[in-house]
Amino acid sequence: MSSTATVHATRAETKRVLPGDDLIPEPLGSFTHAVTIGCAPGEVWPWIAQMGADRAGWYSYDGVDNGGRPSAEEILPQFQHVVPGDVFPWLPGALGGFVVSAVDPGRHLVLSALDPERAPIVTWAFVLEPGPQARSTRLLVRVRGSHAYQFHGLPQWVVKRIVPAGHYVMERKQLLGIARRAEHRPKEGLPQLSTTLL
Repeated sequence: MSSTATVHATRAETKRVLPGDDLIPEPLGSFTHAVTIGCAPGEVWPWIAQMGADRAGWYSYDGVDNGGRPSAEEILPQFQHVVPGDVFPWLPGALGGFVVSAVDPGRHLVLSALDPERAPIVTWAFVLEPGPQARSTRLLVRVRGSHAYQFHGLPQWVVKRIVPAGHYVMERKQLLGIARRAEHRPKEGLPQLSTTLL
């Protein structure tokens, strides 16, 4: 099986409640994308766990979101232990970044961009579930923005028109990048989470 399938969430997937939804219960906008990956959730998780600038990168367009540094093509053991409160830097050298709001290793990771009062402005959830074929994964990714979200000071009606397209371009590249890495990495030496995940 290959991840050359489209990055597209079904209607049912877009309507489902996912981890992190409760952090922004009435969002300004919500986008859900998904891809089926040809290996088990426990083989995909290490790539999710190590995301972030000054970590493994974001697996998207590195010139845009990783300071031009190539995202990692290998699993980095030093970034595999993720706990709430960890920061995934936005860009190399940045002091701020997405904060881990919730994590269930091998199953989901919820990142949040916080306002000065530590309330989520944006949530970014990565959810791994058994896929439709044996030893496959359905990776669902959902972004939700609160009404406090601003994009370069633009009015909300403009944000609602331009952000979805730009987000999809970056997210599609990211999900296919994760899928490619997970599917092509040798299974020997994978970090062990639980035998039930593999």
